[in-house]
Order: sequence, then structure tokens, then C-alpha cells
Amino acid sequence: MLTTARIKEDLQPNGLDWISSLRAPAVRALVDSGALQLSIFDVKDLAEITFHEFPGERLMACKNPLLAAERKRKREELLKATQAKLDKIVEATKRTKRALKGKERIGLRVGKVIDRAKMGKHFRLVIKENSFRYTRDEPGIAAEGALDGIYVVRTNLKPADITAEKTVATYKSLSAVERAFRSMKTVDLHIRPIHHHLESRVRAHVLLCMLAYYVEWNMRECLAPIMFDDDDKKAAAQARLSIVAPAVVSPSAQEKAATKRTPDGHPVHSFQTLLRDLATICKNRVRPRMTNGSEFDVVTKPTPLQNRAFELLEVPVNA
Repeated sequence: MLTTARIKEDLQPNGLDWISSLRAPAVRALVDSGALQLSIFDVKDLAEITFHEFPGERLMACKNPLLAAERKRKREELLKATQAKLDKIVEATKRTKRALKGKERIGLRVGKVIDRAKMGKHFRLVIKENSFRYTRDEPGIAAEGALDGIYVVRTNLKPADITAEKTVATYKSLSAVERAFRSMKTVDLHIRPIHHHLESRVRAHVLLCMLAYYVEWNMRECLAPIMFDDDDKKAAAQARLSIVAPAVVSPSAQEKAATKRTPDGHPVHSFQTLLRDLATICKNRVRPRMTNGSEFDVVTKPTPLQNRAFELLEVPVNA
């Protein structure tokens, strides 16, 4: 969302600090200009650089080998799938009966194939009136592959304010924001689009969404010991080789995932299943059959797991 235009037009005039990342063409420009030497990743996975096109900014170049391998695998799968479909078009132009002819008709068929997987840039196409052939653009594929796993984080914050490692960690925490949106829209809160026409109502709706998620976030933090969530993030951070490397989970979280049990023997829950379990606690209104008896409330007796959940939330069961 933080494009260069938004930074220049919205953030800088208002004196706001920011952390964003460069898009692929800008990363390629860094490599082509020599500002980013790919050989630097032979000895480390994070390097802070500068570039004249981004004055007053810091650039943190990172390379994740696992991400590079995954992108290479996915690209090759898409290339092979696209080739298989292009081969069918080649065969269609060579049929003895009802052969595919006409540059326009062939072009339409080819366009549908390469647009679907966005692989057109990796093929050289030759479309004629009665024939079609293609070849892979191997130099182009190799050039794109050289940047696999590489991303560049940018910020206007000074080194005295935040280190390069912390900058990358903060940028990668964007995944938490994405999870929050999924939680609000589809997974937990199920907040459907509401079409407001007044600015005050839009702001109120957004505020309620954020407050609801803030309550959920606090509950998840408190209930982590009895859920699959990692409840020992400090140990997980210490086991991580570097901030660029993929995140790891703590030994306690691995144990919960393997045994499906907490250290005190309770079954491990997800947030949704735990809420369903807690929802079985009911407050019943009792009305004695005696004519002079007064009504009173009785709360169903919670299970040991439910008691543990309320202890972690620091909420009385009868609240």
C-alpha cells in the first residue's frame, strides 16, 4: 500500500515515519546500477545500502534461500503448465481436419493461455496465419531467477532510531496485520461490508472493528498456553538464525502440536474451538415450585479446562 507516490504525497508532507519495500523493477534497478552486488549474499543475508534515487532513505537488502527455492519451484511449475497448453495450440494448427488458422484466432487462444498464469514474459512467440511456435526466453528467466528470494526494505528512520535488523523485523510483522484482516472479515469476527454514506459512520465502523479485534488479540495472548499458539516467543526468537530466516516455533509449541496436549494434560485448542467450549457454560434461572420461593441464578459447573481458561483471562467464572 505504501507506494512511492503515497510516501511523497501523503506521508512526507505530514512528517510521518514509515517502513515499506521496493517493488521488483526497483530491485532490478539496484542490481543493474551496481548499488546492490548479489555476491554480498554469499556471506550474509542482510546488507544495508543506499541509492541516489532514494535520498535520505535507508535500504535493507535481504535474501531468503528458502523463499528463493520456493519461487524457483513455482515458476518452473507454471512454465511447464503453460508449455503444455501452448503445445496443444501448436498441435491444433497442424491438424489435418479443422486446423486452427488465422493470426487473430491463434493469437486469442495464445493470449488466454499466457495471461492466465502471467507467464507471457518468459516466452518468445511467433504467430503466423497458419502456424504457431514458441520458445522459452531463457535469458529472461535466468535474470528473474537471479533475484529469487531477494527483497529490499526501505525506511526514512535513522540508524539511531531503529537498527537494520529491527527494521526488517517490523516490516515482516505485516503478516500480523494481514492475519488481523482475515480474522475480522472471515475467520473469527465475520464483519461483513456495511455501506456507510457519512464519514462519521465510516469512522465509527472502523473503530468498532479495531476494538473487537483488540479484544481478540488480548484473549489470544492470555490463552496461548492452552492453544496451539506459541506461548514462548522469547525461546522461538533465540532459536532463529537471523531475522531474514523463516520464523521458528519454540520447543513448547512443538510439543503441544505433537501431543495435542498442554503440559498439565488439557487438550490443546484453536481459538475457535476454545470459544465453542467456553460457550457451553450457561447461567440458568431457577424458579422454585414453592409459591413463596424467589428466583435465583445458577451457573453450570465449569470443566477443569474452562477453569484454566478463566484463570488465564483473570476473569471470574460468575462474571
